[in-house]
Amino acid sequence: MNQTAVYYCIIYGVIIISAAIIGYLMMYVFKQSNGTKDMQAISNAIKEGATAFLKRQYKTIASIAVIALVVICVASYFGRTADNASSADAISFAIHTGIAFITGAFCSALSGFLGMFMSVNSNIRSADGAKHGLNRALQIAFKGGAVTGLAVTTLSLLGVTTLFVIYGGGFNGTGVKDAPSLIVGFGFGASLVALFAQLGGGIYTKAADVGADLVGKVEAGIPEDDPRNPAVIADLVGDNVGDCAGRGADLFESTAAENIGAMIIGVGLYPVFGIAGILFPLVARALGILASIIGIFTVKVKDEKADPMKSLSKGFYITAAIMAVIFFFNVKLMLGGTSGTVNWIALYGCAIIGILLSIVFVFTTDYYTSYSKRPVLKMAKSCRTGPATNIITGVSMGMESVALPVLFICLAIFGSYQLGTLALSGVAGITDPGIFGTAIATMGMLSTCAYVLAMDTFGPITDNAGGIIEMSGAPDEIRNTTDKLDACGNTTKALTKGYAVGSAALATVLLFSAYIDEVKKILKVDPSSVFPVDIGKPSVFIACLIGAGVVLLFCSTAINAVGNAAEYVIEDVRNQFKEKPGIMQGKDKPDYARCVDIVTRGALKQMVVPGLIVVVIPLLVGILLGKEAAAGYIMVVTIVGVIMALFLNNSGGAWDNAKKYLELGNYGGKGSEAHKAGVVGDTVGDPFKDTAGPSLHVLIKLTSTIMLVFIVLFMH
Repeated sequence: MNQTAVYYCIIYGVIIISAAIIGYLMMYVFKQSNGTKDMQAISNAIKEGATAFLKRQYKTIASIAVIALVVICVASYFGRTADNASSADAISFAIHTGIAFITGAFCSALSGFLGMFMSVNSNIRSADGAKHGLNRALQIAFKGGAVTGLAVTTLSLLGVTTLFVIYGGGFNGTGVKDAPSLIVGFGFGASLVALFAQLGGGIYTKAADVGADLVGKVEAGIPEDDPRNPAVIADLVGDNVGDCAGRGADLFESTAAENIGAMIIGVGLYPVFGIAGILFPLVARALGILASIIGIFTVKVKDEKADPMKSLSKGFYITAAIMAVIFFFNVKLMLGGTSGTVNWIALYGCAIIGILLSIVFVFTTDYYTSYSKRPVLKMAKSCRTGPATNIITGVSMGMESVALPVLFICLAIFGSYQLGTLALSGVAGITDPGIFGTAIATMGMLSTCAYVLAMDTFGPITDNAGGIIEMSGAPDEIRNTTDKLDACGNTTKALTKGYAVGSAALATVLLFSAYIDEVKKILKVDPSSVFPVDIGKPSVFIACLIGAGVVLLFCSTAINAVGNAAEYVIEDVRNQFKEKPGIMQGKDKPDYARCVDIVTRGALKQMVVPGLIVVVIPLLVGILLGKEAAAGYIMVVTIVGVIMALFLNNSGGAWDNAKKYLELGNYGGKGSEAHKAGVVGDTVGDPFKDTAGPSLHVLIKLTSTIMLVFIVLFMH
């Protein structure tokens, strides 16, 4: 058996193992009790609302995807013919790109559906498990999340690998060097669906949350998840369609885009590593799934007083440690070079840098969003003097929170680039060897992706479980158990957003390099030559300025969309209280379905404009200003997007936990003036951390994939 066959055996072997583990975890979750009839009624309402939203959302996305498919095929055909390719070659290229786009879009949508499906079926079982103790509820919720984590990463690996094989990268394929460029459409399809899934889900979840909080908590003075609130089911539905479906599609797109970008870079190093350099990202992803499986099965707590976050963190560190060991052998065996002139130890150091960066993001995000740390405590204290000082403090802390992550991203890029240069310094004919080191660092950071996504999906499951317990009137001791898991879930969601920003920054470095490689390939110049991007040129400077403005315009439209959709919810909740005065006394039942339908229609209507901004403007920049300007646009969108995403995610998360700190009884507790100020701050932060911030992760990578797919239109 040759080495190429061994690599494919590893990849497909892990896919089979992962599928088996997914089956086992699903059996474990579904065999658990699904609670009382009251709990089932609430869970079914959440399930119906989430399913209805996703069906309507996917119909909207499908219509946009069909238009995008036609544009891609036409642009690919005419772009190739303009490059003096034969008509047959141009048609073949267009068909290959179109099939890759459809496959990526379908798999991304399927990832979102899987995330939602497991969440709505795990929440009630975790709620019922809380009756039997903290560990039972933790096991059900986390294993439900693990199904999503493993399914999304495995589906991404399966899609990219299979397309690569079909397009000429098989055991004896003659199109090994061309196949990675042909599957760029897969990344674009995944990114397009991820953007609208994250954006639409984020608008839905925060419109419902804001409406439920402002009318329920502030105006009516009733607790969170109180069954008297007409928006409470819509709020719980939002956790599933935003944090599960949206994030599932988001991280599917992250792993797919990173794999494709690294494979394209591997093509440029084919004389050094052979096919091993192209397949290395796929093998590394497969081994990361194995490590995550081991980490998932280490999560448990021994008693009711234990902190579940410590157990989840332990599982993450075990996964990272296993990958640190695996990478040593993986790099040594695959990246030693065909002539033995490569310093593979330096490349292994790049992988370690990526793993360390993921750990650093966990620490920094926890510091700025945890209610046991200085930033959140300071924000909670500021609530004593009203909403204005809370918002001022939160904005200040959000800005401060950008500095450390940006510094560590810079250090990771610099360190991995220098090690990559050192590793390939003995190899002649390579202009930019350091970029491969950055590619390996990105693989290192995303090697724990399956475990991180499991932690992320765990959050909405526990949030829903707490809501089901509250609405079904369960005893306080059970609610205390779900509250502990819910608080832990809020932390894991915040950590995942930080992780996604860091991985997006590194992945875009790869995609930018892949874009430059494709430009040189189309220009038919020496691959070792330099393609300069001169920001002093007016066209490039204009593109950079437009890129910065687009990020802020996108954030504005996304946040405004939440406000517009929330108005629909607020008006409906107020109307229901007027129409049925008996709701507050428990004599009348709110019309939950009406509110769910209103927020669904509002969210789908509001998601279109910000989504189109992201897709249309980069195309216009590239077509009108050219290939060099498009490169400048990618750079600035990445820089401004990363900074804004960090600010929005961390400030929003900090406002949320400042409110939770007040609800624990501090500074007067629930119902106090400080608490009302905390609710206002949390409301401002909601669209920051759950709509605009997470959507920016996708925007950053989508911009690069759009430029890669439509590059033939910019060659003037």
